[in-house]
Amino acid sequence: MLSRLLMIATLIAQWAPAADPNSLADPAKLAQLMPVLARQTIESYKEPDRQTYLTNLFPAQIVAGDYDGARTSIDDLRAVLAARGVRNASLFAAPSKLYVDAKLIEAQQKVSFAQAYALAFRRTFKSLSDADAMWVADQLIGQVTSLHSWNFVANFDLHNEINSLKTKSALASDDVVTLLSLYSAAQVFNSIWDLTTPLQRQDAERRFVISEHVHIRTGDGAMISAVMVRQKAGPARRPTALIFTIYAQPPIDVLHAEYAAARGYIGITAYSRGKGDSTDPISPYEYDGRDANAVIDWIARQSWSNGSVGMYGGSYNGFTQWAAAKWHNPALKTIVPYVANNPGNGLPMENNIPLFVNYAWIYYAANNRYLDDAGYNDAHFIGLNSKWYHSGKSYSDVDAIAGVPNPWFHRWLSHPDFDAYWQSMVPYKDDFAKINIPVLTFTGYYDDGQGSAIGFLRDHYAYNPRAVHYLIIGPYDHLGTQRSHKEDVLRDYPIDPVAQIDTPAITFEWFDYVMRGRSKPAILADRINYEVMGANQWRHAPKLDAMSTSSMTFYLSNQPLSGFLALSQNKPVRPEALTETVDFADRKTLNNGDSYPFPILGKEVDFSEGYTFITDPLDHAISVNGQFSGQINAILNKRDVDFGVVLYEVTPDNKLFQLSYFIGRASYANDMSKRVLLNPREVVTIPFDRTRVVSRQLSKGSRLLLTLDVNKNAFAEINYGTGGDVSREDVKDAKTPLKISWLTDSYVNIPVSN
Repeated sequence: MLSRLLMIATLIAQWAPAADPNSLADPAKLAQLMPVLARQTIESYKEPDRQTYLTNLFPAQIVAGDYDGARTSIDDLRAVLAARGVRNASLFAAPSKLYVDAKLIEAQQKVSFAQAYALAFRRTFKSLSDADAMWVADQLIGQVTSLHSWNFVANFDLHNEINSLKTKSALASDDVVTLLSLYSAAQVFNSIWDLTTPLQRQDAERRFVISEHVHIRTGDGAMISAVMVRQKAGPARRPTALIFTIYAQPPIDVLHAEYAAARGYIGITAYSRGKGDSTDPISPYEYDGRDANAVIDWIARQSWSNGSVGMYGGSYNGFTQWAAAKWHNPALKTIVPYVANNPGNGLPMENNIPLFVNYAWIYYAANNRYLDDAGYNDAHFIGLNSKWYHSGKSYSDVDAIAGVPNPWFHRWLSHPDFDAYWQSMVPYKDDFAKINIPVLTFTGYYDDGQGSAIGFLRDHYAYNPRAVHYLIIGPYDHLGTQRSHKEDVLRDYPIDPVAQIDTPAITFEWFDYVMRGRSKPAILADRINYEVMGANQWRHAPKLDAMSTSSMTFYLSNQPLSGFLALSQNKPVRPEALTETVDFADRKTLNNGDSYPFPILGKEVDFSEGYTFITDPLDHAISVNGQFSGQINAILNKRDVDFGVVLYEVTPDNKLFQLSYFIGRASYANDMSKRVLLNPREVVTIPFDRTRVVSRQLSKGSRLLLTLDVNKNAFAEINYGTGGDVSREDVKDAKTPLKISWLTDSYVNIPVSN
C-alpha cells in the first residue's frame, strides 16, 4: 500500500497548476488517477466515529463510480445527523445525492446525464417545502450570502489542495481523504452546474411571483433597480426582508429573495444607484444610506407590505444597513449586519492605514452595472502589491504602476483622517443614540472586517446604553461568517463541532422574533454570544468586556527566554530600551509581514525582524476571551510610525496558534479623526485597543507569544515618518533609517477567564 501511495505522490508532484483556478494542467491524468486512489481508500479506510466515516466515505465512492454505495452512505449519514439533532439533516449533501441519483437513472433508463439529472431534480424538489427547496438551492447554486458560487469554490479548493500536495514526498491518509472529498465536490459541481440554474428557476416560478426589474425613484431623482420575490399563496400583507447591495448579480439576487419569500417574507434585493437597470453614475458608499432609506419608504407604501422591513447581508451589504439606520426610518424594524464594512474604518483603510487587500475591488464593483469578474482578476493586478513595494514609489502611484486609472482610490487617499467625508456615510457618535431598533451582528475571529463590526457594536452601546444589540462571533473568516455551512477546517484549524451554525437560518429566526413576535433564536442566551475555540462550547455575556473575568498584564523585557525575550508580569523598575533600525529603502525584507492569520494553526513565522516575547508555560488552563490591548512607550527619530502587534498561543506541542493582531498608525492612536504627529527623540505613549476579539481555550503548559514590529511590507501603505502626506511619501524619503527604541515599560493586557 505504501509503495502505491508513494507512486501516486510522485505523479501528483509532477502536476503543474493552471493559471485558472477552475482547471488543472492535466485533467486527463488526474481523472485516471483518482478512481484508483478512491478504490484503495474504500478498501482500507477506517474511522471509529460513524459520522466522520460516512462523511469521508461517500465522496470516495462517488469518485470510484460506486453510486449505489454512495447513495446508501449518504442516506446513512443523514440518519446519523438526524439522531444527533443536526438542522436539515435529511437534506445534507444534496448536490452529491442529486448527482448520484442522476447517475443511477442514467444507467437504468439509458438516457443522457442531462435528462437523468432533470428527472432526479424534479423528483426531489416536488416533495420539498418552499423553505427546504431554497435550502437545497443554496447548496446547489448560491451560498445565499456569498459572492462566489459553490462551483467556483469546489474547483478553487481542489486547485489549492493539489498545489499543497506537490510539496510532499508521500501522501498521509488525511491527505488522501481530503483530496478525494475535494475532487468529488468538483466532479459533482462540474457535472451539474450548467444544468441546475434553469431547473431551479422552473421550480421557483412554480412557487413564487418573481419580478426582476423593479424601479424605485429616490428624492433626488436617481433610479434604484431591484428584484422582488413573493409567495403565490398566503397573506396579502407581509413583512419585507431587504438586502441593499452594490454587488448586482441578478441570478443570485433572485435566489436571495426566494430564500426570504420561502420563509413568508417579501424578498427584495435592491442595488446601489448606477447598478442593475439604473443609468445613474456608480458611486460606492456615498449615496447608499439615503438610497436604502428611499427603498424602505417605497416598500412601506406598497399594498403587499405590512409596514415592517428588516435588512440583512454581509460585508458591503452590512455597511448599507448601518448607513440606512442613520436615517431612522420608522418602517425599518431591525438590521442583521454580517461582517459589516465601515468605510474609512475597515476598508479601504484600517486604523488609518490604507490596505492593499482590496485595491482592485473598485474595478470589480464599479466598472459596469453588474460585476466585472474579468477586471477583478485582470493581469494588471496580479502581483501588483509586490511590484509597488519593490518599485519604491509612493502609494498614490499604485494605479500608475498598474496602468489602469483609479480615481476612487485617489479620492479615498485624500481623506486619511476619519473625517466628515467618512462620518457622513454611517452613524457617528451621537447618531447611535437615536438607533433604537434591535440589531443582530455576526462576525468571526478571523473576519477581515471584524474591526468594523465590533466598532459599530461598541459605539452603539457607548452612545446608547439602552441599545438592544446582540453579537454572534466564532471561528469564521469573512465569507465563512455569512454562509449557511462553515468550513470544517479553517486555515488549517479544525473548528469545534458546536461552531457549525447556519447564519441565514438564524437571521430569519431573528426576523420572526422581531417582526412576528416568535421565540428568540436559541443561541442568543445573552447579548454577546461567542464560541470558545478548543472548548467546543458557546458562552454568553451581557457585554463585550464581560467575556473575561480578569486580565493578565505583561511587560516587554530584555531578558532571554526560550530563544526569545521574556514577556514578564513584573513591571520594570527602570525601563530599558530595545532598539530597532528599519531601512525603508530596503525592499528585500518585510517588517510585520506575517501578521495576517494564515494559517491559523501551525504557522511558521519569520522572527528575524522586530522583537518577539514569550511567557513562561501556564500552570493551569485558561481561556483568552475578548480584545487584547496595551500601550507602547517608545523613542524614535521620526514624526510618525506604523506598527504591528501579533498575539499567539504556543501550544504544549510547540505549534503556533494565532489569536489576534493589530496594525495602527501612531499619530492616530488617540483619535482616528485627527492626526497628531510625534515629537522625535522624546518618549511617546501610543495606546492601542482596536484589536480583534477572540476566544480560545489554552491548556496547561501553553505559552503566550507576542511580536512587535514596525509595519513595512507589501500589504499596506508605507509610513516613512516625515509627517507629511503618507500617500505621497516614497523611497526618496527613506534617506534616514527609522531608529526606534521600544521601552520595556510597554505592556499588553490579555483578557482571560479560568
